[in-house]
Amino acid sequence: MSVLDAFSDFQKVVNADADAVAEARRRRDIFRGAFGAEDDVVEVIPSGSLARGTQKDPIHDVDLVIVYNAEDHPEWGERGQSASDALDYVRGRVNALLGATNGSVEQVVRLARWRNHAVKCFLDDPDDPNAFTVDAMPALRRGDHLLIPEVLSEDWVECDPESLIASVAEKHSDWNKFAGTVRMLKRWASDQDIKVKSLVMEVLALEHLPTHLNQPAALKQFFVAATYAVEGGEVVTDPAGYCGPIQDELDYEKFAECLRDARDNASRATQASINNDTAGALWHWGQVFGAEFPHDSDPSNKPTPAAAPEPRKVKDTPQG
Repeated sequence: MSVLDAFSDFQKVVNADADAVAEARRRRDIFRGAFGAEDDVVEVIPSGSLARGTQKDPIHDVDLVIVYNAEDHPEWGERGQSASDALDYVRGRVNALLGATNGSVEQVVRLARWRNHAVKCFLDDPDDPNAFTVDAMPALRRGDHLLIPEVLSEDWVECDPESLIASVAEKHSDWNKFAGTVRMLKRWASDQDIKVKSLVMEVLALEHLPTHLNQPAALKQFFVAATYAVEGGEVVTDPAGYCGPIQDELDYEKFAECLRDARDNASRATQASINNDTAGALWHWGQVFGAEFPHDSDPSNKPTPAAAPEPRKVKDTPQG
């Protein structure tokens, strides 16, 4: 198996099943249809990794933004109670439109709880740790960006999820493996022994993943560049410039260690490929991406084949 073939096979492992993607979109679109028909709703915007095409397997949730007409909700956008009021309002509309017992459009939502920015709607058993949810976030349009409620601060904050969608789409138009490679990086992050948010990897990829190389070369360059940036003190922040650091609690020293290890193995894999050592290259990529990346055992640990025994010498003796 070639290195490129191995990456192609691993991409299939990382990608969510096509049926699961279709089902996630179907469930999200139930909300789009229900809220899109509301008189006070201006638009419903798909957001999150599914909208950007960078979702990894398995898919547990989808996100959408419900943009309301500010004239219908003049109290929204003000500091104080209006943040939680907006989420209460959306939760009430979820129940009226889509509640499992009395939804007027469909009866699919078993439980709706609001979080800091959005209402988390459980379409599966809420006690199931892998229950599928739709996160519905109310918003007001402010020029080219959005204003969303933040319960913890009792305020409304600016954000621009549409710009992130556009940035990923532009990168993917430059290189049709961009979104799939981001999924690989998210999978890598999920395998580390620290919590790294998927969005951290996606934003790092927008900055450091080249779009003019093949997949192994691009990933090697990513790990080199990302390691250098994080070691140099880069904090991964909202690329739109509104929300600040994406993961305040991230242990950047430990994150740098993880990136260094991946960088070193990716560099060794690249050198092995240059040396026409395909088995060695696959093994080192396996150290980056784990057991599901196609590779054999460490070639350097294979026992040296035993030397063939010398033929027994025949002594020439007189025959009597």
